[in-house]
Parts: sequence; C-alpha cells; structure tokens
Amino acid sequence: MNFPGGAGELSGLVRNHDWAATPLGPLEAWPAGLKAVVDLVLSAKVPMALLMGERGTMIYNDPYIPIAAGRHPMSLGSSVLESWPEVADFNRGIIADVLMGGSRSFADQEFLFERSGCPEPAFLDIDYSPVRDDAGAPVGVLAVLHECTEAHHARRKLRRTAEKLAFLDALGQATINCRDADDVLAVTTRMTGEHLGLSNCAYADMDEDQDGFTIRGDWHAPGVPSILGHYSLADFGSLAVRELRANRPLIVNDNARELPSHEARTFQDIGIAATICMPLVKSGRLTALMAIHDKAPRVWSDYDLEIIAEVTERSWVHVERVSVEADLRLSADALRELNETLERRVEDRTRKLLEVEAALRQAQKMEAVGQLTGGLAHDFNNLLTGLGGSLEMLWLRVRQGRHDDLERYFDAAEGAVKRAASLTHRLLAFSRQQTLDPQPTGVDRLVADLEELVRRTMGPAIRVEVRGSTGWPVLIDRNQLENALLNLCINARDAMPDGGTLTIATQGRTIEGHDARRLGLAPGDYVVLDVSDTGTGMSAEVASRAFDPFFTTKPFGQGTGLGLSMIYGFVRQSGGQVVIDSEPGKGTRMSIVLPRHGVAAAPEVSPAEDGAPDAAGEGQVILVVDDEPMIRMLVVEVLEEAGFVVLEAGDGRSALGILEAAPRIDLVVTDVGLPHGMTGREVVDMARVQRPDLKVLFITGYAENVVASNGQLESLSAIMTKPFEIAALVGKVHELLAPTAADARPAGG
Repeated sequence: MNFPGGAGELSGLVRNHDWAATPLGPLEAWPAGLKAVVDLVLSAKVPMALLMGERGTMIYNDPYIPIAAGRHPMSLGSSVLESWPEVADFNRGIIADVLMGGSRSFADQEFLFERSGCPEPAFLDIDYSPVRDDAGAPVGVLAVLHECTEAHHARRKLRRTAEKLAFLDALGQATINCRDADDVLAVTTRMTGEHLGLSNCAYADMDEDQDGFTIRGDWHAPGVPSILGHYSLADFGSLAVRELRANRPLIVNDNARELPSHEARTFQDIGIAATICMPLVKSGRLTALMAIHDKAPRVWSDYDLEIIAEVTERSWVHVERVSVEADLRLSADALRELNETLERRVEDRTRKLLEVEAALRQAQKMEAVGQLTGGLAHDFNNLLTGLGGSLEMLWLRVRQGRHDDLERYFDAAEGAVKRAASLTHRLLAFSRQQTLDPQPTGVDRLVADLEELVRRTMGPAIRVEVRGSTGWPVLIDRNQLENALLNLCINARDAMPDGGTLTIATQGRTIEGHDARRLGLAPGDYVVLDVSDTGTGMSAEVASRAFDPFFTTKPFGQGTGLGLSMIYGFVRQSGGQVVIDSEPGKGTRMSIVLPRHGVAAAPEVSPAEDGAPDAAGEGQVILVVDDEPMIRMLVVEVLEEAGFVVLEAGDGRSALGILEAAPRIDLVVTDVGLPHGMTGREVVDMARVQRPDLKVLFITGYAENVVASNGQLESLSAIMTKPFEIAALVGKVHELLAPTAADARPAGG
C-alpha cells in the first residue's frame, strides 16, 4: 500500500501495525476521510495525536514521540485511557466532550506523568477538536500539543526573581536607618521569617574557637519558643561541623530521617525539624551563622536557599556599617572630650585634633562615595536582571512562535528601562552635567581648527599626524566634542612620556548587524573619530574600568578619574559610543563613534560674511523675565543699548500678562528659577500655546538639566548658565533672532 505516505518513523509503524486487532479495523478498510486526516497528522511538524472512538485509539506523529517518552511505540493503536492511566479521567472527559461536537483548549496545563520511573510534573498547551466521518458526525479527537514545561519553569523562575528582588529591596529600606547591630538583626530575622513562613530565623556570632556560638538575633513565630542562647557546634553533629567550616550551607529537610538520633536530638530539643544554616566565613575563619528553621519537616526550595544566602551577606554588610558608624560616633565623642582639655595642652592637642578630624572627614567622604557607587550598582543589577530576564523570555517566545503573552515582558523591560533612566538623571544632577546644545557639525573642520593647539600641547617629542576625511556631519555639542578630543589627546600625551606618535583620524562607516549590537548602536551611518598613540597601553583589566567614575591610573594629584567617564556620558547622551582598543606596550586607540546627521553642517563664516545683523538691534521686541532686580536691570540695559525694544517682568505671572497684551514679542529672555511657584520653563510652555513660534533664551544659575528634554533643548530655544559675559549674551540674542528659511517665506505664502 502507498498509505500512509511519508518516510517518517510513524508512517512506517502505521503501515505495518495490525489494525485489524483494534476498533479501527484493517488499514485497507479505513475510509478516505480518516486516511486524509492520518496523512495530515503524520506530515505535521508539530506534535499531533488522533484519539479515535470512545476508547481513544491512538495514532500520532514523529514530533509526538518526545511527549510519549517511554510509552512509544506501545501507545500506537492502543487506547489512550490505558496508555496514559495517570490522566485517564482527564482524557475520558475530553473524548466525551469532543465526540459531542465540542472543542477544548488548555494553556500551560499541568499534568503529572510517569516518566523515568517516577511521577514528574509537565506543562502543555493543547487544542482538542473533533474528527468527523464522511457524514459529518464526530468520530474522534485531534489533539495538537506543545510541551511548555521549560517555559513554565522559566516564567516561574522570573516571577520568583522579581519576588526576591522586591523582598531584598524592602529589607534594605527597612534596615538602612538602623543604628546598631541588634536593630539590624531584629528587622532582618523578622522580615525573613515572615517572608518564608518559618518557625524561627536566627543570627549567631561564633566564638574564637569556632565551635561555640551565641544566638543573639532570633525571630520566632507566635507559639514557637525562642532559641536565644549559647551552643556548641559539635553538639549539632559532624555534618554541621564539616559543611559550615567548609563555607557550605547546612541543609536538613528532616533531621529525624537524615541525621543520627543523638545529633537530631540537639535540633529537636529546641523545636527544630528542618533547617538551613548559612555560614559567614571571613579571612578563612567561620565568623557568624544565619539560619532559618521550621518546626515540621520541610523540603527547602532553591528560592529559600537563595533568600537566606543573600540575607546572610547583606546582614553582615549592615552590621559592619553600623559598627563603623558607632566607632565614628565614639571617636567624635572622644574628640569633643579632648577639646575641653585643650587649654592646658593647646599646641600639642590642637595638632592631634586636626589630624583625627581630617581622618574622620576622609572616612566619611569615602563612605559617601562607597554608598553612592554601591547603591548605583545594586539598583542597576536589579534593573538588568529584570530587563535581561524579560528579553530572554521574549526571545524564547519568538523562537516558539508564540505571541500571546509578549506584552507583559515588554512592559517589564520598559519599566526597567524607565527606572534606569530615572537613576541616570539623578546621577547627572549629582555630577552637575550641563545641558547639551547640539548643532550640525563637520568633524573634519573641528579637527582642523584644533590641530595647531594639539601640536603645541603635545610638545616636540611627540609627532602629530592628522589623516582621513569624511564629509558626513554629526549633530553634536561642538564645545563638548572639542573638550573630549583635547582630553583624549592629553591622555595620549601622558601615556608617551618618552615621546611617540599621536594620530587623529576621521572616517565614515556604516555599522550594521553584529557590530551594531556589540556597540549598542542602531544600524546606520556613523562618523568615527579615532585618537591613537604609541604609548604604554592598558591591560584588559584597566581598559574595562577606564570609564568608571573616580578610576585613574595616574599618580595622586594628577588626575581625577572623571575625564573618560564624562566623555563616555556625553557621547552616549549624543547617541554614540566610545570604544577602547589597547594592549600593554602597544599603545591605545580611543574611538568616538557618532551617528551621521542628515543635515549638512553649516559653513563657519565670520560675522561680516554671514549676513546676520550687526551689534545694533533692528527694533525687535524682547521680554526680559528675572526676579533679581540687579540682573534684570543689566540685561535690559545692555539689550536696549544694542538697539532692541525691551520689556521687563519680575515674575512669571507678570510675564504672562505682558505676553498676552503685547502685539509683538520676538524673543523671551527668562530666568529658570522664578518666585511664586512658576518657573521660567512653565512660563514659556504657557506662552507657546498662543505663540508657538516664540523664541526663548533661558538663563540659569543651576547646572542641572531643568529646561531640556532628554538632555537637549527643543528648536527655537537656547540656554546660558550664570555667570556669563554680556557680549556673549548679546551674541546669543543675535544668533536666536537671525532670520531663518521659515522667516524669509513670502507674505501670505
């Protein structure tokens, strides 16, 4: 026979099976409709099974074999109720429903299958639909299956990870203001015990002999006795001694079954049946223990172990923190007492006091830096965990061809990205990053303008080469890019103390595919600015930390460690990337990669050539808004002397009144910080409802990003930071009021 067609394993088994011994009868007697369905199932690339008749006689395809596990090939031709006895009731109900003409679908349905000789949970997506005879009556069930056990476990793991991170974050918030170790331990043991549903959670300090220990932080559930006290580790048995001293957790699910009776008795005497005891080994010594206990046998999960491991390490950090703070407070008290006796030993004690105070300030400074960087690392690790996990799940779903639940993973990833953006904004405010003023800029021209300055800076021992050319412009803050280029050249000079060659090169490059993903850039055209030297080079370890704030290899006092981190932040903010290529003894190449801008860079011409207005205004009307009378007076007078008609206001409400009444205002010059609850930014936003083309110059004494969106100003706006030169103010006003293509269109056009 040529039925069934195909060369798969099941096609051959179906052809050779003794179907006469089944309710379906001999193969050659099967109706054409049944044969067509069987051919469809056998040729399918996804797991499918036919369950024919009330007993569910089985016919399935090759992709179904992994699901059948040890039941293949015995299941072929058998009743599904007999082949899968552990889910017979489920299948009996499905067959009854579908033979009545219904359809059933299940997503992430849990089954307990007998696999590898023992019950094993499995999760499947299944669609059941009727198979009809030539008259249209249901005679069987077509099951389309997809086993999603691994995906289910991955989702569960992601949920538990989010749960763990939320708990650890709450624990950190709860302990951050604790001022002594006992407070830290009381909060930590209580929250951990309640979170995991324990009988006890305890913290113990080890004696010097590493055998005796004292439980001094103990939370216990209502009705469970406290276990505070002093104990001997040896009394808890050889397993406890061996595991804990080897820096491994002691894990006991049921001490009555897993430990010798005399060792189990020690646990049972204090009401413990199951335990995880986590060691804290510092400098090779068993220093402390943290344990979770249950009064009944309990199979500890990976989640339980992860939580107690994290809590143990964090508790130690917090205990160390409060200990250092206590020492600092004692030191401060001692300094105050010493200060009262200075009259008798003024000269000597004054010197000592200053030394101690300097040390204290340095310790506090380092502690603040440590808290900042540690907090940022912790938050970013949490965010990256959520983001990475969501992306992994998205990738898994795409490979599976499933698109039904992608939205929640997108939402999780988007939430992580938004929280990361918020975190970087706070860091930028801390570091006083200036708002960028991007303009179409030709990198070749910028390099040419700086070439002479670079040559003078390098000195006679260093040869400077400039090569390459690209006509592509970039959208960049020119001053920031100039500073970045000079900074890189100075770093290169310092890496060549005995002389060498500095090379500045530009090139246009299209970055796509793997290179774009590796650099974290969108595919497209980029301008690459390379600064190369033949100096000492960097090791892989140094290069990996080169962009870290405060990291420097220069001698003390010769570098802050902020230069490269600021360059990196500026370039990334501008949509680009900075790449290091370095090897010890072979020099370094620093590459600034910036996206090509679609608009050509404006030619740089002198004021006499560009056709712009001269120092005199042309009757244009300017509104000056500033709550500081002296500054307002100066700005008004200098603009009036430049030939402008100037109106003034001391607050936002007055400015809005003028903007509503005045028939013409060409430019608003406003301070950002204004009194009476209305900022300069808000004044401009309200004014542009009626005057959408209103040009604005913000002036501010703040360095933080208070007027920009994503670090960049919108069109028709500029910003100047106090203090500024009056000439620069007038120049910026002329620049904003210079005619544009839109201004020059014919009237009525």
